[in-house]
Amino acid sequence: MNKREKLIKKVENHLRMTARQLVKFDTEEEALQYLTDSFQSELKCDFVGIILKEGSYLIPKVWRGGLQRLMEAFPLKISHCTTELFDQSLTFNDVTKTSSCHFLQLLQKEEMGTWFTVPLQDESNNYGFCTIGFMDYTPLLEMEHIFEEFGRDTAVALSLAKQKETERKKIVGMEWVSQNLSLNESVENLVSKLVERAGKGTGATLAGIYLYNEKDNCFAFQPPSYGDFTKPKQIFIEENYVLKKYFPYVESTGGNELTVPMVIDLKTIGVLHIENKEEGVFTKADLEILELLANHVASMLENARLYNSEKDNTQRLQSLLDHQQILIKETVEKDDFEGITSTLSTLLSKTVILFDRFMRPISYRMLIDYRFTLDEIADLAVSEVFGDKSINEGFVVKTEEVFLSIRPINGGGDLLGYLAINMTDDEMDDFDKLTIDMVRNIYSVQFIKQKLVLDAKEQVKDSFINTLLVENVEDKESIMQYANLFQWNLFQLHRVAVLSIHLENTELKDDRILEQQAKKSLMLDQLKTRIQMYDPNLLMANKGEHYILMAPAERENDDSELFWSNLIKNINKWLNSGKGKSQAYLGIGGRTNIIENYYNCYLQAIQALNIVTQRYSQSGYAYFENLGSYTLLYQLKDSDSASLFMKEQLHTLLQYSDKNNMDLFHTLRTYLQQNGHIKNTSRELYIHRSSLLYRLEKIENMLDIDLNNADHRFNVMMAYKMYDLNENNR
Repeated sequence: MNKREKLIKKVENHLRMTARQLVKFDTEEEALQYLTDSFQSELKCDFVGIILKEGSYLIPKVWRGGLQRLMEAFPLKISHCTTELFDQSLTFNDVTKTSSCHFLQLLQKEEMGTWFTVPLQDESNNYGFCTIGFMDYTPLLEMEHIFEEFGRDTAVALSLAKQKETERKKIVGMEWVSQNLSLNESVENLVSKLVERAGKGTGATLAGIYLYNEKDNCFAFQPPSYGDFTKPKQIFIEENYVLKKYFPYVESTGGNELTVPMVIDLKTIGVLHIENKEEGVFTKADLEILELLANHVASMLENARLYNSEKDNTQRLQSLLDHQQILIKETVEKDDFEGITSTLSTLLSKTVILFDRFMRPISYRMLIDYRFTLDEIADLAVSEVFGDKSINEGFVVKTEEVFLSIRPINGGGDLLGYLAINMTDDEMDDFDKLTIDMVRNIYSVQFIKQKLVLDAKEQVKDSFINTLLVENVEDKESIMQYANLFQWNLFQLHRVAVLSIHLENTELKDDRILEQQAKKSLMLDQLKTRIQMYDPNLLMANKGEHYILMAPAERENDDSELFWSNLIKNINKWLNSGKGKSQAYLGIGGRTNIIENYYNCYLQAIQALNIVTQRYSQSGYAYFENLGSYTLLYQLKDSDSASLFMKEQLHTLLQYSDKNNMDLFHTLRTYLQQNGHIKNTSRELYIHRSSLLYRLEKIENMLDIDLNNADHRFNVMMAYKMYDLNENNR
């Protein structure tokens, strides 16, 4: 018994000395190495193995004394082994109690004479266990409680060693960060150094970074990588924002992958990901290395990204300012839009088309071969422009092959044109939008410049027409100079017409005179552009509230009626394609190629216009030479006898109608137009037959005539025609 007690005392003292020595070591590796050496030297054992938990697996950290087959069976899943290995000491006598434990089964197959295990645990950590074996039978005596106490001391020592090692790695890692990473470096250089450090520091064969792209809602791979990175370049985030769904090993050790989020102010900016450990699986130490790198590098990486982004934006902005100077120079030196369009297309690397306000393409650069022609693309947009869309809003033309984002170009409160780019809003960053807005302003300047030139030419043209259309032409030389300026051959046969625009009653309500005049002015201005596009050979000018149209007689070809009827139809269509409603009337005078006769042709057109608004409003136009008796009366209208005749016939009715609610003047005119038909007249006037008969009787008494008398009716009809001819002057 004395020998036994001495042996127990000797072993106990040795284990306690060993536990004290373990506290002195700075690394886990040094502590475990000393532990195994002390066991073999003092206990004369044949085998020592220290097996630690790594994630869901058991990994041999130190292995002395052979048992190669047992070592090759690792790693073992913890779930396949008994939990008693981590809670208490076991011996070779306990195998039958834990027959389902893979580790004990493997140990039994080695035919060791004696073995026992010691759990390595303290109050808060359970690291694994230590196995000691003897090939021959060796009595273990009653030292189970001594070994368990030693296991607890060893676990505390391991905790301290791990803590020291972690702190040392942090210091080393921080030194590496400060020595190797700089804010002035590009994002690519920072990533390259970071992933190399992560890969080599953890023994991984592959390491890479994903940065979160908020715009596309995805994690995008940020090159370069350490090793051959085979994962997808983009990982899109769906409705589920749980990071573990997309990176299963987020902060989870014990596998062949490991991922650590990179966080700034509780916001995840990306992840650091590693794969394929050269030996074993990724451990908690590997996780700590990645967390150290991620924590210290995340802010630096984000700052570098922002810094480089700001630097890139500054360069882009400087480039934009340089291009702005070039484009402004274009507007000074040139009158077209080609240089502006080409520059914008180059800056965006996109197809660019410039339309005027009527969606007529005037400048373009196509980088895509569309199945549609340019005119067909314009037709697709016309319905959008002249539909219910506001001219101040952008819109999209979209088919299976064509996508164009179209924005209006405004200047001075007027719509000048449209800019089309095959680029969606999602594709545009703030710099692209700034570029487009800048170029739209430059387009606007060029449009206004052209408009000023055109307005000046229009003023000259108006002056020319007003000089030509006078009763007594005084300065023929000046008129000839004007004609040469507009390349217009005065001595070629021309027809003179006068165009008038009447707003419908719905446009004339509330007595908004200024608004009505502005609307009418805009309609006429747009109409002028349309007519010039329709037929450039038509010479147009303003005279008062009307447009003067002068068309070469050869434009009428053999069918003058068809030429002018098509023109008035198109004019009405253009006028009513917008939101305003109006009606155009056209009076067509005679032909001439003599300077002195243009005035007379103009007067004829004015008279025809007066008649068409009174008698032929449905057709909208009339020829002076086709007005029958009006042409004869035109020669007499200014004579004193003609005025006296008209006064004798109609003056009494006009006075009565002006002073009373009963319009007898209009009643008689309608009755004569209906050839004296009572039923048709009452229906046209919306009055009862008896009311009409009362009015006719009153008219006969006032004028002292008999409406059944052919001569009396002829005289009144003639007076009405004289009245129509003089209506404009009145």
